Amino acid sequence: MIRLVIIEDEPLAAERLEKLLKKTTLEFKLLAILESVSQAKKWFAENPAPDLVLSDIQLGDGISFQIFENQTIASPIIFTTSYDEYAIRAFKVQSIDYLLKPVKQEDLEQALEKFNKQMPAQPFIWSSFQQALGQAMEQLKPANGDYKERFLVKQADQLIPVTTKEIAYFFTRNDWVCLSTHEGKQYLVDFTLDEVLDTLNPKSFFRLNRQFIASAQAIQKAHNHLNGKLKIELQPLPPEEVFVSREKAGIFRSWWEG
Repeated sequence: MIRLVIIEDEPLAAERLEKLLKKTTLEFKLLAILESVSQAKKWFAENPAPDLVLSDIQLGDGISFQIFENQTIASPIIFTTSYDEYAIRAFKVQSIDYLLKPVKQEDLEQALEKFNKQMPAQPFIWSSFQQALGQAMEQLKPANGDYKERFLVKQADQLIPVTTKEIAYFFTRNDWVCLSTHEGKQYLVDFTLDEVLDTLNPKSFFRLNRQFIASAQAIQKAHNHLNGKLKIELQPLPPEEVFVSREKAGIFRSWWEG
């Protein structure tokens, strides 16, 4: 019987995760559903370590990593998250299990299978993870900070260079990736959004959601929206409304502040 803890501040997401767990072959006892960093810190300080933790990353009062900063959690952790960028790839490089929201039954079962194979697992030590994560993210950056300065785009039978300073945002449309300049000109590019993101300076560009990567200059305003989302005003106007998820809102604010 696996003693298990869920760290998740969305009741519906926690309920869904519990239902998915019940569909697996894992025999478990759910010890607690913890909804915040502060609640989780208190729980871990007062209770024996569980056999497994499933933890969201972005919580209402902070990032779940803060739970582990000043204490050793002797439990393997499977992160659940909406982030699909540098951090997620770093988790994968370091063999840290994660589930991309909305969690799928198949992905959960694969993560649990990995958990079973690794038992007993090494304690989760924040300082070691922080160092490993930093190293992995450095490996994912272009060498020597050599970020892309221009993209070649097609116009009729010509190739035209568009510098990154001219680019307001990248977006997907009908399975194609386009860029829009600050002047409102739009061009197709021969990269996926993931590939584009790998080449851009993260201080200047941010992945708002699955459809948009925007430059800081293009972002005019951010409005609080339903369920903790942010509605983003871009200039020039994009072909559709642009939102940042509640899970990603805190990261976006920190980036936008510089």
